[in-house]
Amino acid sequence: MNLDDFSDLIERPDGGVRRDAEERRERLIVPPGALGRLDELGEWLSAAQQAVPVKPIEQPRVVLFAGDHGVAELGVSGRAAGSAHELVRATLDGATPLAVLARRFSVPVRIVDAGLDCDPELLPESVVRHRVRRGSGRIDIEDAMTAEEAEQAVRLGIAIADEEADSGTDLVVLGDLSVGGTTAASTLIAALCGTDASVVTGRGGAGIDDLAWMRKCAAIRDALRRARPVLGDQLELLATVGGADLAAMTGFLLQCAVRRLPVILDGVVSSACALVAQRAAFRAPDWWLAGQVSGEPAQTKALDRMALNPLLDHGVIVGEGSGALLALPLVQAAAALAAELPERAPAGTGEDGEKDGDEAGTTGASGETADD
Repeated sequence: MNLDDFSDLIERPDGGVRRDAEERRERLIVPPGALGRLDELGEWLSAAQQAVPVKPIEQPRVVLFAGDHGVAELGVSGRAAGSAHELVRATLDGATPLAVLARRFSVPVRIVDAGLDCDPELLPESVVRHRVRRGSGRIDIEDAMTAEEAEQAVRLGIAIADEEADSGTDLVVLGDLSVGGTTAASTLIAALCGTDASVVTGRGGAGIDDLAWMRKCAAIRDALRRARPVLGDQLELLATVGGADLAAMTGFLLQCAVRRLPVILDGVVSSACALVAQRAAFRAPDWWLAGQVSGEPAQTKALDRMALNPLLDHGVIVGEGSGALLALPLVQAAAALAAELPERAPAGTGEDGEKDGDEAGTTGASGETADD
């Protein structure tokens, strides 16, 4: 498999349709610019859907890729190594912020186990049946997985994207359920942006103290030494310092762009996978929105590189797709406004080309003119 092949498969959203959407926007009763960024979102959706006016977002879906990362053994996370399955169980039980929001917004949630480090019996078969491997290697000293496993994970992501597109999903909210995932994601971003470890090291969704931050920074620094020699091959890079969940998410993002399926990115993990995908197919980011600012410095680096401007900045750092899901109503609102606001009535004109009423002054409610 060569991820660069996706570059020939992905087209940009339809520019002609976007121009038609912009022209329609200028005819609406609300002045251009009065709705701020909602105008831009509506036009982007029109281009993605190839429809003017834009169609409403009726079948959104949350897709979460789950995995454990061996680097968590170093104490770089606020959660215990190998405990990502607990996040999965809590989400399935409706006891996480993402689950509460999804229930409130009536959005279904799909969880894909790409690399959890737990017995499969602990979770439903529908979650664990896609697992590529059990956990990933410690990326500071060993590869996250083999090249064969990396390809299997990317193909898994492609298959999930096809399933979602074929089932009628019209927008995906993408997130992760991982322990140690932000360390792997920050390594990928630092490698692809040519940045030092200290610049990209954050404190993760669970929060870590200063000592844990130092351990995390050291782990990223050591992983970067292993990542730099393989920067020319995205698949090998994912195998070296990524993980099965990150590789699957990368394949998912690329295939969503192929299938013209818009995606809202969540935090640093999905942003890292997006950056890898952009390296393979430069048009792919045109199909993605950045849902929120997560507070992770690596995410800021990645979004800057892809020229993606986050929709929200509410200080939500919990991860797990929550911030991206919070942005969904904004996108739905943009679609509704673009589709349902009426257009202005065309102004009448007299025989001499002037608007009716211009010759005798403005007519008031009584029928008298302003000159009277």
